[in-house]
Formats: sequence, structure tokens, C-alpha cells
Amino acid sequence: MRRTFTLTVAVLAFAANAFAVGQARLTGKVLDGVTKQPIANAVVTVKATEGKSFNETYKAKKDGAYAIFLLDGTLRYEFTWSAPGYKPFSDVMKLNLSEPNIRDVNLNPEGATTAVSIPADQIKIDPAVAAFNEGATLANDGKHAEAVAKFEEAVAANPALTQGWQALARMSVRTKSWDRAIAAAQKALEADSEDSDMFAVLFESYTAKGDKAKAAEFKTKLPANAGMLFNDAARAINAGKDSEAEPLLKQAITADDKFAVAYYELGMLYVRAGKNADARDALTKYLEIEPNGKDAPTAKEMLKYVK
Repeated sequence: MRRTFTLTVAVLAFAANAFAVGQARLTGKVLDGVTKQPIANAVVTVKATEGKSFNETYKAKKDGAYAIFLLDGTLRYEFTWSAPGYKPFSDVMKLNLSEPNIRDVNLNPEGATTAVSIPADQIKIDPAVAAFNEGATLANDGKHAEAVAKFEEAVAANPALTQGWQALARMSVRTKSWDRAIAAAQKALEADSEDSDMFAVLFESYTAKGDKAKAAEFKTKLPANAGMLFNDAARAINAGKDSEAEPLLKQAITADDKFAVAYYELGMLYVRAGKNADARDALTKYLEIEPNGKDAPTAKEMLKYVK
């Protein structure tokens, strides 16, 4: 009752247009207006004032730095910087698409004077952000090698530009430059130790290099991925190891309770094990999700034998 599987689910799937042409970016820092020290727990709320409904909140990092990426930079947005114990500050802006947008904001404690923001006409162009944006444009145009060079230029100008390291890591995977991808991902993780995208970069890179131990290390840090779990289960089934496949299929279902084929294979596994009640439940669930699926005729036929 076993079969050979051909289904594979990519661990990393980079969109062909990873850096959309219409995007706009805003970066900066949120500072205490009195001490000029970073406010670690600040947030920036962004609301669209025209065109469509958009309301998102972005958290600043420990050093007060924030980065906002808007898919539609053609609209006007209201930005509100706030933090507990401070007076919020709001401004309505339409960001530039062709150049970096940098906005540092000073928030004053409650009871102090009104918060002060660096005026828009005093906004400075950060060379690191400029290089990053140029790299994004090149990536959109499919000029991967040139994009890599720009991202390298961005992180050289500002080694603290986490987005630069992230982009360099992703583009290095595209160009199959595994060592560079590993180095860039590790730098990105210094700023955000829970960045699952960078774990995926490291898993794919170490896998490509044949380093099974390191690949396994980072695979365990990836969020539960139903496709990956199913592929592992499929390999176990093909090797005649149903006992290893069963928990993997259950984990795949936990990660995605609509993953129909996992229910089907789990049901067939139970049929082989003589666990009729479990087989009936799994196959019935498969048919609920995909009543006209390619395995539906087999599932219906099998249900006649596990009543």
C-alpha cells in the first residue's frame, strides 16, 4: 500500500519581485526628547489617509531604531510615534519612492513640552539606505550580482543596517553563494536572534554545502512547516518506516489542519497497521477537505473496509 512520493515543498521561496517598485521605506530612531537616549519600547503606528484601509503598528528596537516598509508608497499616511510615559507625536507624510526616507523623532515625557521631530526639509540621505534602495531596484530588475554589490555597499557603510544583511543573505541564496549567505544571515541574527527567514537561509545554505549537522541545527529552529514535515514523512513511508512517518504526519496536520494529503497518508498508514477506527477518522477528514481530490476514490473505497 506504499507509493513513491514526488511532492516537495521548497523551504525558501523568494518572490520574483521581492522588492516591489512601488514600495516606500521609512527608517529612523525614537529618542527621549530630554535625555536624547533611545526609547526601546516605542512603536510607530501607520494609517493610510487615502486610497485604502491600512492600519499597522511597528515596534522600535532596543536602540530606538525602527524600519517601516510600505507596499504601496504612493499613498499619504499618518505616522504616530508613541511610547508609554511619553506624549505621542503624529505627522501626515507621503514618502519618496526614489530616495531614502529617514525620520528621527524626539518624544517628550508626559508633562513636558510638545514632542519635537526633525523637520522634513532637514532629513538627511543616509548613504547606507541609499545603497540598499538601489540594491532593491536592481533585484527587482533581475540584476542579482549588481544587487549583491549594492547590499554589500550598504552594510559596509552601516554595519548596523539589519535590513541590508537580510537582503544580502537572501540574494546570496539566489546566486548560490552559500558562504556569503551564511555570513550575512549570521550578522542579521545578531540584531534579531529569532529571525526565522535567516534560519531558513542558514538551513538551505548548509544543506547545499553538505553540512548535515549544521543544517539539522537550523532546521529545528524553523517554524513548523507542514510541507517539510510531510516530505520527511514521505521519505519514511517510502523506506518502509511507518512508525517514523506517523508522528511527522501528525505534526504536519498540527501545523496546517487543512493539509488534506497528510490526512490521506495518515489514514492509509493506519489501514496498514490495522487501526481501523483511526484510519476511518483520517480518511473521512481527508474527504471533508478534498471531496474531489485525486485520492478521493481510493479513500472512499478504503472506508468500506474499515467500518
